[in-house]
Amino acid sequence: MMADERMAAFINSLDKGNTPFLDGIEKEALRDRVPVIRKSTQSLLKFLLALSKPGRILEVGTAIGFSSLLMSEYGPGDCHITTIEKYEKRIPQAKENFRRAGAEDRISLLEGDAADILKALLGPYDLIFMDAAKGQYIFFLPEVFRLLAPGGLLVSDNVLQDGDVIESRYAVTRRNRTIHARMREYLFELTHHPGLETVILPVGDGVALSVKGNEYETMAKAGTADSGQQS
Repeated sequence: MMADERMAAFINSLDKGNTPFLDGIEKEALRDRVPVIRKSTQSLLKFLLALSKPGRILEVGTAIGFSSLLMSEYGPGDCHITTIEKYEKRIPQAKENFRRAGAEDRISLLEGDAADILKALLGPYDLIFMDAAKGQYIFFLPEVFRLLAPGGLLVSDNVLQDGDVIESRYAVTRRNRTIHARMREYLFELTHHPGLETVILPVGDGVALSVKGNEYETMAKAGTADSGQQS
């Protein structure tokens, strides 16, 4: 474990950082104990933005808007971000941060429960960043898959639960067992979904990257899976 921590510290030391504004937002969040995506996850997200150049981005879980602002800053100049948040205490903070950044025209904040809002969205989105309550990921997945464009990228953060996900449910505190079971179910669904190709990376607190195939590929994989079950 110590070696892993030393390696993570070394890799993070090579990071060139973000803009001064983003660094300021991050410091404010850490001071107020508001969770934001970890340094290694920030680096991965910036790399994915540069690689995929998404035009339309959907974020599930805004908090104070740090990751929205990071994607706005490092995504393509014409990209637009739609982000969803239901925690009333965080919404005014996020709006103020968007205003301070001058990013209100590039970021649309939808207030309310993602379970309801996702059903009303039309999509498609080139990149979807899942960073909400971990126990809800599995319930959001059907609508997220519908909204994801063919060839689009789903980025799911915090999927390893500080290592708890590999433990027996009896080794996890009772209050975390439901989240533990749901995350395991989510990861299984991501890795066995006929329409997704998924890799799970031990970056930050675990990031799952899933690419959606086109309609023909999805139908072919589903047909192969059905044939295998019937044989």
